Amino acid sequence: MSFTVLIPARLASTRLPDKPLADIGGLPMVVRVAQRAAQSQAARVVVAADDARIADACAAHGVQALLTRTDHATGSDRLAEACALLALPDDAVVVNVQGDEPLIEPALIDAVAHLLAAHPALPMSTAAHPIDRLEDFTNPNVVKVVLDAQGLALYFSRAPIAWWRDGSRPGEGPRALPTPAPLRHIGLYGYRAGFVRRFPALPVSPLELTESLEQLRVLWHGHRIAVHVSATAPGAGVDTPEDLARVRALFAG
Repeated sequence: MSFTVLIPARLASTRLPDKPLADIGGLPMVVRVAQRAAQSQAARVVVAADDARIADACAAHGVQALLTRTDHATGSDRLAEACALLALPDDAVVVNVQGDEPLIEPALIDAVAHLLAAHPALPMSTAAHPIDRLEDFTNPNVVKVVLDAQGLALYFSRAPIAWWRDGSRPGEGPRALPTPAPLRHIGLYGYRAGFVRRFPALPVSPLELTESLEQLRVLWHGHRIAVHVSATAPGAGVDTPEDLARVRALFAG
């Protein structure tokens, strides 16, 4: 199947200023991400930038980039503009790869894209992996997802779901991981381009506001999300200076 990888890249970052341009082994991080994505089966990889400096850095290294508005509230809004600028047809498949994932696995990108080929009626797909540490299960910064029998998302939460009734005491958290293993959501999304363009117009849902999880807007409005379950966790993204130092060491090695 043919699909496009779009990489939203925003220059402003509270914890890591100018993050897309951070040097990793002699290349800007956003270029590293694009190069990894280009190893997938994608027909093309495009960076959706909010600043000319990002677009210029991409052009200097042979990466296609679009200049998008600076006032987008979310990456999904930037993605919608990029789909419009590229004039993608409604049924075109787009995979949204975050611009701070220089260790993204190309095979994971392919898996998320192919889910939409396997589910032609669905507008969206994503990925998850089994959680193997209790501290991750109870960590609100680790987003969990539960699936139905067809591998479609029932709910996403920062809370430990599914709750193992017999694995906890009243007033306490879980004492052990439930079986089967709970799933950690991976922030990699496949979309049909027509749905990307419609998504910003969908009213924000109460669940989305409560959990601060944008994908809950999709479920709230009655759409379904197919989930690929990877056997292992993907390489960690870059959110802090410590993350950047770790990734730089990996590339240096």
